[in-house]
Parts: sequence; C-alpha cells; structure tokens
Amino acid sequence: MKAIAVNPGKPGAFLTDRDEPRVQSPDDIRVQVLGVGICGTDREEAAGGRSKSPPGSQELVIGHEMFGMVQETGTAVTQVRTGDYVAFTVRRGCGHCGACAMGRPDMCTTGDYTERGIWGRDGYQAEVVVDKEQYCVRVPEELKDIGMLVEPTSVAEKAIDESVLVQKSRLPYVPDTAGILTGRNILVAGLGPIGLLAAFILRLRGAQVYGLDVVDQGSPRAALLDRIGGTYIDGRKVRVNDITTVHGRMDMIFEATGVASLEFNLLDTLGQNGLYVLTGIPGGDRPIQVQGAQIIRQLVLNNQVMIGSVNASTAHYRMAVDDLSRARKAYGTAIDKVITRRIPYDNFNDAFMRQTDDEIKTIIRWG
Repeated sequence: MKAIAVNPGKPGAFLTDRDEPRVQSPDDIRVQVLGVGICGTDREEAAGGRSKSPPGSQELVIGHEMFGMVQETGTAVTQVRTGDYVAFTVRRGCGHCGACAMGRPDMCTTGDYTERGIWGRDGYQAEVVVDKEQYCVRVPEELKDIGMLVEPTSVAEKAIDESVLVQKSRLPYVPDTAGILTGRNILVAGLGPIGLLAAFILRLRGAQVYGLDVVDQGSPRAALLDRIGGTYIDGRKVRVNDITTVHGRMDMIFEATGVASLEFNLLDTLGQNGLYVLTGIPGGDRPIQVQGAQIIRQLVLNNQVMIGSVNASTAHYRMAVDDLSRARKAYGTAIDKVITRRIPYDNFNDAFMRQTDDEIKTIIRWG
C-alpha cells in the first residue's frame, strides 16, 4: 500500500510502499483511511523539524488528523463494526505513570509517550491502518464529509473543558457549569483551524466570541466567524490596548496563535477572575522582552489563571464528535467551510509546498 513518510530531521516528504497492516489481536480494528488533515505539525515534520521514527526504522509515516471506515474488527471488538466511520486518537501512553494507567496519555507525567505520525510511531497518511479499540471513536455517518475535523476539534474541546473545570472550582457562585461560558466575553486569538473550531464550541455554549487575526474582514476566516455570530477584530487595525476600550474586558482568552510576544500582550485584555488558556506553541528561540513584574502583579491582584493545554483524551474526541453534530444543526454547513482544500494523496506535496491566504484546513484524500 502507499503511505506518505519523512526521514526525521531531513526536509522533504515522499510516497513510500508499506505492507498492509492486518488484524492480529482480538481488540484490533482495521480501517480504510478516507482522509487526513494537514496541520502545522505535519508541515514542520516535512521541513525537517521535530519528529521521531519508530524503533528500527529511518522512516516515519506522518499524519494524525485521521478519519476512515472500518474494514475488519477483531473478535473482542464491540464498540464498532464493519462499515462504521471512525477516528483514532494520537497519543499512546508511556505504560508507567498514573495518568497513562487511567487512560489519559494526554496528561502523561514522564514524557515517554509516543504519538502516531509524530513521535516514535507511524501515523495515518496511508491507505489502510490498524489500531486498538480503546483508541477508536465512532463518528456518525452524517459527519463523513468533515470527520477529519474530529482530532483538531478535540484539542479545542480539551482546552475549553479544562478551563470550565478550573473556573467552576474558583467561582462557586456560578449556578451551573454551563453558566461559566454563557454570556461571557471570550477572545479567540488566531482564527486558524483550532481557533475557529474553538469559536464554534464556545458559541454553542452561549459565549460572546471575539476573534482576533490579521486577515481582511471579508476573508473566509472572518466571514465564518461572522456567520456563527462572532465578532471579528482585525489585529492590524485595532491595537491590543484598544480591545478593552471597544469591547470590554475578556472573561476568558483562548490563544491559538503561537506568537509569544502577542501571547503576553493579550494579558492586558483579561478581566477580573479571568482565565487564559494557551494552545499555540511558539516557534524559534529568539528572546522577547516582557514586563515581568507587571504581569505577575496583574495575575495576582486580579485572581487570573493561565493554563497550557495540548493533545486530548478519548473523552474529548467524543465531545468533538458531539459538537460537530451540534454545529451542523445550529449553523448548517458553516462548519464544513473550515475545510478549504481536499488534495489527492498522490499530489500531497501541494499541501506542504503551497499555502493560500484563504486556506483554513487542507485534507489529504485517500479513500
């Protein structure tokens, strides 16, 4: 079968031939891959950045935002059957920490985990894959056109879920968990796939969402935010210091830019008891200057919290499936617009070499 691979540490991705994987254990699930999303991690790997091949191999099959159809199941599999649509999770536990033992490798405490398509384990950019039932999440047929969004949506789900849990413990006067977000001012910084998917989730929970980016008002990203009732802020025209003047203080910031200087500057928009969740990972190692004492005073005197969040658990994948279905019901085909390009696997280099200004999410088509 065909697969897309890299030699970790070297620039360039390429098609490679692999033996088709087979069901060998009672809990195995064999899946025909229909599509795999491309994200910044994939492009970094293809450029020679952070990645690690499996033991004994010089190649790494990339791809982690997978979606496919079940072809065959082991004798012990009960959650899915042949013909079902599914997504597999990304991270696999270290095998010797408490978090991984309870099925939460996304919170691994040792760092000895592996990740399919990224770190030490082949990924999903292939015609056929096999994995275990415990890493499988069923996706309803009505989402078959956008099932590749389950993984990136799960990343946003985890960040928001953690934020709600933290705020609920800190704000006991809020009558219920839903009230943590309902009617709250929330700034989503960076309207790439993760940011836009977070905006969908937050709007479904009743938040007033403001989206910050550096694209034109009529661009697909800004237009999509407007379509679900959000408010776009052009960062080229509105300074960070002016956001609070125009829109008021933010109860929460969902950061998805990966721009370190902006991540610190946005703190000025956060209100009393506010929470700031970061999902963007800055690149490079150039130092930046920040007003350290001022930032710490603000965090302490205003009871503010900053949280970093990465990866997601199987539960967050299921939340992603539920919210993608809810988004379809609430906003029609708006959620479909997050996917802007679908490229056949044999033309995969186009996904890595060419990014258009209007691109949000690119999918590699297999099935």
